[in-house]
Amino acid sequence: MTTQTSGARGRRRRATPADQARIALTQLAGLGGAGLRGAGRIAAPARRWAASALRPSLRVVSGLGWIAVGGAAVSILLAVALGWAEFAFLGATLLGALAIATAFVFGRSTYDVTIDLEPRRVVAGERALGRLSVTNDGARPVLPTRMELPVGEGEAAFAIPRLVPGAGTEELFAVPTERRALILAGPAISVRGDQLGLLRRTTRWTDQVELFVHPRTVRLAATARGLVRDLEGQTTKVITDSDLAFHALRTYEPGDDIRNVHWRTSARTGQLMVRQYQETRRSQLLLTFDAEQDHFAGTEEFELGVSVVASIAVHVVREETQVRAVWQGGPMRVDTPTALLDDSCRISPVEGRHPALREFLRQASLRMEAPSLAITVTGSRVETPELRAAAALWGTDTDTITVRVDTAGEPRLSRLGRTTLITVSTLSELPTLLKRAAR
Repeated sequence: MTTQTSGARGRRRRATPADQARIALTQLAGLGGAGLRGAGRIAAPARRWAASALRPSLRVVSGLGWIAVGGAAVSILLAVALGWAEFAFLGATLLGALAIATAFVFGRSTYDVTIDLEPRRVVAGERALGRLSVTNDGARPVLPTRMELPVGEGEAAFAIPRLVPGAGTEELFAVPTERRALILAGPAISVRGDQLGLLRRTTRWTDQVELFVHPRTVRLAATARGLVRDLEGQTTKVITDSDLAFHALRTYEPGDDIRNVHWRTSARTGQLMVRQYQETRRSQLLLTFDAEQDHFAGTEEFELGVSVVASIAVHVVREETQVRAVWQGGPMRVDTPTALLDDSCRISPVEGRHPALREFLRQASLRMEAPSLAITVTGSRVETPELRAAAALWGTDTDTITVRVDTAGEPRLSRLGRTTLITVSTLSELPTLLKRAAR
C-alpha cells in the first residue's frame, strides 16, 4: 500500500483508489510504449525490405502516372461520398489507362549498344558526327522500343524497330560544335512505356563518351619573348663561383676552386685571380588564366581569353620549354599539346574564387621556383591598379607579360609598371603583338 506524507501536518495518509488507478495507468502506458518501440524495432527490417522490393516498381511510374493515380483515387472517393456517376466514370477511365499502360512495360531486351564519335577531338566550328549502333544479341526477337541518347545539353531520341536475333540497326546524329566545350554523349537508355507516358521503364546500355571541342588557336612566331627554347638557361644577376656566363675576375681567396684560376691574368698581375660567373637558371614559364567571370565583358571575351592562353601554351609545349599552366580550377596537363587542349575544354567561368588577381597568382606559384617569365591572361574589366599589383608579385629576375582581352578595344602594346601590357581584341592579333613585345 502506497502512503504519502503531508508537509503541513506531518501526518501520513493512505493513497486513495484514484491515486492507485492513476499509478497503474502510468505503468501500463510505459509498458505499452516499450512494446510499441520493440514492435517498431522488429518491423524496421520488414519496412526496409518492402521499400527496397517496391522501389523498382514504383520507379516505373512517371510524374504524369502519379497524377493519374492520384486523380483516380480522388475521383473514386468523391463518387462514393457524393454519389456522382461522373466521378466514378473518370476514376474508372484513369485506372483503365494505367492498366493498359502496364502491358507496355513488360518484355526483356537483349541489346548490344555502342556509341561512336568521329572524330573524338575537333576544333570549335568543325563538324563532328556520332553513330548509335543497336544489335539484338539474344536468342529471341525484341519488340520495338525507343532509345534516348543525351548529347551535351540536348537529347536525341531514336525509334528502334523490331529486331530478330543477330539483326541490328544504326542511327547517325550530328554533334553541335560551335563553341569550345567538353561534350558528353550518353549513356544510351532504352525506354519501354505507353504512348501517354504514364509508365516508363528504362535500361542503361552504355557509359558516357567524351567529345573534346578544342578552342581556336593561332601559331606564334618562334622569336616571341621568353617562348624560345633556351638550352643554357636564363642569366640572372646572382654572382656565383661556378656557372656558364662569365662575369668578372677577383682576387683568389682560400678555399676557391683552383680550376677557376685565370692563369694568364695571374701571371700578368703577380697574384692569383679567379673567375666569377652570373648564375643561370633553366627557363621556366608560368602561364595563368584568370577565369573570374566578373573580369570579362561577356562569353565571347571569355572564349577569346581561352584561345589566347591555349595558343601560347601549345607553342611553349612544342618548344619543350618548362611550363606550368594554371587556372582557378587547377593546373592543366602540359605533357603534350593534345593533353593541354583537352584540359582547356574544361575551363569554365568561376565566381569569387580569390579576392584579387594578385592572390590567385600567388596561390598558382606557391610550389614552384621563381619563373623566368610569367604570362597572365585576363579580361577587360580588371582595373589597372590590380594589374600593376599582380605584376609586382615576382622579383626583378622574372619578366612579366599581361595579356588583356578586350573585344571592344583596340590592339596595343604598352608598359604598365614592371609588366608589358598587351591588349588583344581578336585572336589573329596575338602573334604580331607578342613579336613586338620581344623587341
